[in-house]
Amino acid sequence: MKESIRALAKDAVDALRDLSPIVVVIAVFQLLVIRQPVEGFVSLLIGATLVVAGLAFFIFGLRLALFPIGEGPAHSLAVEGSVFWLVSFAFVLGFGTTVAEPALIAVAQEAADVAAGAGAIEKTQEATDDYAFGLRMTVALAVGVALVIGVFRILANWSLPMLIIGGYVLVVLLTYAAPPEIVGIAYDSGGVTTSTVTVPLVTALGVGLAGSLKGRNPMLDGFGLIAFASLTPIMFVLVYGIVV
Repeated sequence: MKESIRALAKDAVDALRDLSPIVVVIAVFQLLVIRQPVEGFVSLLIGATLVVAGLAFFIFGLRLALFPIGEGPAHSLAVEGSVFWLVSFAFVLGFGTTVAEPALIAVAQEAADVAAGAGAIEKTQEATDDYAFGLRMTVALAVGVALVIGVFRILANWSLPMLIIGGYVLVVLLTYAAPPEIVGIAYDSGGVTTSTVTVPLVTALGVGLAGSLKGRNPMLDGFGLIAFASLTPIMFVLVYGIVV
């Protein structure tokens, strides 16, 4: 218990240190450039304290739960030699974490509202909800497929640079074929998938799998899944724009 408290306190100090440059920059601009009194200073102070506390608890939770969730099952399935269940676990993990990604939910809803405002879809609640849901499912499916490819890459020792280069060549080709209205959303979809929930679990999956296989180095082979998780949503959303 004492070790956990010390670890949490260390995470709080680290979070405060990481946020301090942002505070300094904002303070300098407020005092030297904007030169206006700060409204709601007490609220800002309380909010900043909650942010530091939230980051500390989040980082502590990553080590306590999220990393073991991704690493443990991958290690067990790799030891048992069950490729089918390993691939199934990777797909479900990628799909599930992406559906729950807060950044994706926000971006999908914003994209639906903008599409309705531009006349691309009907200006009804049902139409915007369907558009946002379809976008979220497309991105989640893309991340699930990305983890399946990443797992096969680790198992078969495929070249990571060649796969990434080939993927981006396909992205460029799809960009010219897709409607211009969907291109920006597609490229942003690749970024929102690599956020608070997805990254720790995907990283833990790759490291746990590589560490369980003979001849694989977790440092060399365990990482790289995030690159696929950023790449495939771009391709899938571009195709989604072409089809829908």
